[in-house]
Amino acid sequence: MTDGIKSKKLERFVSELKAAHGDNLSSVTLYGSSAHDERDAAKHDVLIVLRRVDLEALRQAIQPVRDWTRGGQPMPVYFSQDELQRAADVFPIEFLQMEHARKVLYGPDPFEIVEISNANLRHQTEYELRTKCLQLRRLYFSSSSPDQLAKLMTDSLSSFAALFRAVLILHGASPPLGKREAVQATARVLGLDPAPFNQIFELAGKKNSKLVQVQAENLFGSYLAEIQRVIDAVDQIEQNN
Repeated sequence: MTDGIKSKKLERFVSELKAAHGDNLSSVTLYGSSAHDERDAAKHDVLIVLRRVDLEALRQAIQPVRDWTRGGQPMPVYFSQDELQRAADVFPIEFLQMEHARKVLYGPDPFEIVEISNANLRHQTEYELRTKCLQLRRLYFSSSSPDQLAKLMTDSLSSFAALFRAVLILHGASPPLGKREAVQATARVLGLDPAPFNQIFELAGKKNSKLVQVQAENLFGSYLAEIQRVIDAVDQIEQNN
């Protein structure tokens, strides 16, 4: 049995990766919410680091990866050791999320060699926030009913919540893993009105929003205004540096 692995699915996957890659396998790391207790998680996000990633290495992993994903698991992420170091400037959000919640299943900790700068993190965070805000405005025009508008808000808030963790890090706060907790923490740190976010979370999972058109419109307007405040706060970080 692989040391420290409690999930049989993960134990089998790591063993198959070791057999497939041999000495080329540097490390296997579980990241995300399932890293806290892999036994209770339905999905496992896995980072695989090889000494070199070429076509032959990918071919060697075809069967283990296919078996893994056919079992309903997310596609693993492959990096070479060199790529992991060099890509920190373009993937700071993703790497910080991995670094914040991870469990090394095999090999050395890959994030011991990764350096993430706040400048790169701020740049990607603002870019992602602005892109999602623009998309939110565009999708508003095709959301003609209160239920469609409610779905737009609940779906988009889930994406914004992931970015809010980066916002918290930029403001020197430790980001919670839960999406709702991350949004609430961001509201506290930035002095936002939490009411629109809380109402949207309450709508999530409901088949019928029970909102009339004017209520949905007003909620969307308040939500959009608070998102813009988050973007302004991230933009101001650069102005202060």
